[in-house]
Amino acid sequence: MTDQTTQAAQRASGSSFYSGMRILPRPQREAMFEIYSFCRAVDDIADDPGPREARREQLQRWRADIDALYRGAPPPQLKGLARAVQQFDLQRDDFLAVIDGMEMDVVSDIRAPDAATLALYCDRVACAVGRLSVRVFGMERSAGLALADHLGRALQLTNILRDLDEDAAMGRLYLPREALRDCGIISTDPAAVLANPMLGEACGVVVRQAEEHFRQAKAIMAQNPRRTVRAPRIMGEAYGLILDRLMTRGFAPPRTRVRLPRARIFLIVLRNLV
Repeated sequence: MTDQTTQAAQRASGSSFYSGMRILPRPQREAMFEIYSFCRAVDDIADDPGPREARREQLQRWRADIDALYRGAPPPQLKGLARAVQQFDLQRDDFLAVIDGMEMDVVSDIRAPDAATLALYCDRVACAVGRLSVRVFGMERSAGLALADHLGRALQLTNILRDLDEDAAMGRLYLPREALRDCGIISTDPAAVLANPMLGEACGVVVRQAEEHFRQAKAIMAQNPRRTVRAPRIMGEAYGLILDRLMTRGFAPPRTRVRLPRARIFLIVLRNLV
């Protein structure tokens, strides 16, 4: 393993999906480490509290670096990613979509987006990562694209429900406007929304959306060779448990952080290896 690959693995180790990546054969594993290292880098820019214009410039430099990579002249720090791109035919548009999604958080704080805006955001920050990933997993194209869409949305909606308070602390609120207004919540101020007694009803709408995407993703994985869907199965099972625990906990304050114990993650990985 090169120094660059080791660094990519270390950056990816903070990902919720690290356990799923570790079980892959070495070429796939290293490619996934590179993808998630890229995602972590641009996500850190989006979440940085610094000036917005400076962060937009950083994202633009990432666009230039990705363009250089696809011209055959990758910057030194992206040579590991360039190997993954070449080996698994990863698509430039998917990397740029991830950057575009992060820029949505940089341009302004997202607060109660309408359904179309939330769908676009999920496609960019989650489904695009899925589209890169399913190429590494070796899935057939149409099934891979469908899985990337459904599982990506399921995972991102679960993240939104899990991270309500953390996002609010940054001035963000990703719950869809329509779900809030249908429950009588007109405000888009994160603190006011999270204190509203109807919050649980609005979150329930998002829960049901996530559950449907999980259901569709499971159906797709059931129809594909197990070796190609082992990693996404682990990701889906782990996040499905998180969603279950969120529903059990509820959304009224105080909202304790929901995490999966390492032992439970280990059992999920073991079950999918056997």
